[in-house]
Amino acid sequence: MSNQITVTRTFAAPRERVFAAWTDPKDFSVWFGSSQVNVPLDSLVLDVRPGGNWSAVMELPDGGTINWEGRYTEVTPPERLALTITDQPGTDPGAPITVTFTELEGSTQMTLVQEALDFSEDQREQTAVGYQSFFDDMEALVAS
Repeated sequence: MSNQITVTRTFAAPRERVFAAWTDPKDFSVWFGSSQVNVPLDSLVLDVRPGGNWSAVMELPDGGTINWEGRYTEVTPPERLALTITDQPGTDPGAPITVTFTELEGSTQMTLVQEALDFSEDQREQTAVGYQSFFDDMEALVAS
């Protein structure tokens, strides 16, 4: 049993475009949370630099919200992005995530690895499924 969540996806877009989907607020608000939720552009803070903070509010279909935050630990455009993520703002630094962008012929392979030490196997599987739905929306965004 691994203590990580790994999701690999190939996009028919240059890696600069896929990297930008993570770092441009207009792009991030489209795919983060998938099309099932709303992430208002004015709720986003993306200070994309090592030590910079990020935050976002997801508005759920049932009227609830999830507040996300984290900190960028590495920014190497367009190859690698490392950050933390938590839905418990102010309580902990969040789980480390590393995203690598590998250029292929005419496409980009993106690999996300999230540390998930406190997750059950079921939670890791459900989180991976959630990321895949996020990346379905990212795929439509970067292909356009």
